Formats: sequence, C-alpha cells, structure tokens
Amino acid sequence: MSMQEQVQDALEQVRPALQSDGGDVELVEVTEDGKVSVRLKGHCRGCPFAQMTLTNLIERVIRERVEGVQQVVAVD
Repeated sequence: MSMQEQVQDALEQVRPALQSDGGDVELVEVTEDGKVSVRLKGHCRGCPFAQMTLTNLIERVIRERVEGVQQVVAVD
C-alpha cells in the first residue's frame, strides 16, 4: 500500500469526529519526503481551533498509522 493510500486510510479514521462537528478534511498531496497537505473543509475551515485539530487529531493519527510522515500542513 502506498504512503498516499495509508494517509487516506488514516484520514478515514478521523473523518467521523470532524463530520460530527460539521467539518471535514480532504487529502491534497503526499510528497516523497513525507509532507502531507490537507484541506480543512466545512466548519473546520474557519474554526479558531483548526490548528489544534490539525496537530492534536489529524497529524497525530496520521503519524501513528503511517511510517515516514514528517509533517502535516493545512492548505487553502
């Protein structure tokens, strides 16, 4: 399974929690050097806690499940 597929699977694990608050996350890109770019959608996009959600939920789950991920960033 490719790194991109593994990241997508990890996002499927966090998606229900985001959707329960009216938000969502979309995978934009996974680079060879382990940088994952995601797009926060819905209520997550303008939420004042978006950075905390990105770091404490999305990035944590991705790093736990996908070897080689170095960084997770949100893009517009």
